[in-house]
Amino acid sequence: MHKKRLIVIGGGAAGFFCAVNAARLNPLLEVVILEKSNTLLSKVKVSGGGRCNVTHACFSIAEMIKKYPRGSAFVKKTSHHFFTTDTINWFKERDVVLKTEADGRMFPVTNSSQTIIDCLVKEAIKYNVGIRMRKEVKLLKVNCEGLLADNKFELQLSDNTILLADYVCLASGGYPKIVQYDWLKNSEHSIENPVPSLFTFNMPGNAITALMGVSVEHVSVKIVGSKLSAEGPLLITHWGMSGPAVLKLSAWGARELALSNYDFSILVNWVPQFNENSLREKFQTLRFELATQKMVNRNPFLLPNRLWDYLIIRSGIQLNLRWADLPAKEQNVLIKNLCADAYAIKGKTIFKEEFVTAGGVQLNEIDFNTMQSKKHPGLFFAGEIINVDGITGGYNFQNAWTTGWISAKAISLLV
Repeated sequence: MHKKRLIVIGGGAAGFFCAVNAARLNPLLEVVILEKSNTLLSKVKVSGGGRCNVTHACFSIAEMIKKYPRGSAFVKKTSHHFFTTDTINWFKERDVVLKTEADGRMFPVTNSSQTIIDCLVKEAIKYNVGIRMRKEVKLLKVNCEGLLADNKFELQLSDNTILLADYVCLASGGYPKIVQYDWLKNSEHSIENPVPSLFTFNMPGNAITALMGVSVEHVSVKIVGSKLSAEGPLLITHWGMSGPAVLKLSAWGARELALSNYDFSILVNWVPQFNENSLREKFQTLRFELATQKMVNRNPFLLPNRLWDYLIIRSGIQLNLRWADLPAKEQNVLIKNLCADAYAIKGKTIFKEEFVTAGGVQLNEIDFNTMQSKKHPGLFFAGEIINVDGITGGYNFQNAWTTGWISAKAISLLV
């Protein structure tokens, strides 16, 4: 009996999850993954510093959708089909146990992304999924004339090979430029113009970059002239600022910041439990309680010592000054610098481990119950190629598992 063929374009998380599940659910399918590079699951490999942030310990769909700057309504619907609990159980059934860290991120207990890669590759071998490397699709033809059935697809590869498929799942990830979607033009799908998300802020020549390596557990960052703000850990780098607070802010502001050509200003509150008024009141207490102590020796906000020294000096205060002797003018400057520390941002740096794009195939052209195209039966989507993106913390991988699973199940039922 001739097997129906599913070709999955993209050897990343979403592509693999679609392929291995479709092959497992229906043995009558011939499943092939096409990967344009010479590396499989490359984002899985580097995610979480090489540990792979598989998902997030969020078990409420209502809470989960708050983590997606774009596509939250779509995620709300797809999550009813395959959610975080399903991800955890899927890997557990294959002897991959996940652990939850204090911030909710979930990693394999081995602390190695290779564990996830080995699991997915093992599934591919077990269910005879074909994997073809260095196979870039240059053109996808839909409903080609001359094919045996009107729902077949023709894929033209960069090496001039032509492949035919009964079903195609597009899981090729996001692209930074709209022209890189041209190979999909025959699919007649609309593409939301892509812009970078999850990037760090560049501050060329700013003195604070001398503190590179300093991290603060909890800060608040706000973009001046907008309603955009985010809280979380912050890392000072040699080019500017990074860390979850900055990455989250870049995700929520992806389109707005692109329009500004990444030239904007931010305010950092190093002590987000205070505003300027409440901190001014706190200073009155501190000046009494720490009166005889030198400010440099007593950091009451538990900030990193290098950062505390930097803020004192930046506020025009001598390091050996006692708390009791702090002049009102310098005190006001220090309070301002603690609660609303202003920095000019000039450009961005892509955060290599978590790089995603905001944009992709328009969601109103996809059936959320099946991930099938509303324009062409047999054409499916999974992962970042659709106009869904989340903040850092495992949310983008969860979207990959969810959409990969839904498309796999739907395809398996068509055969």
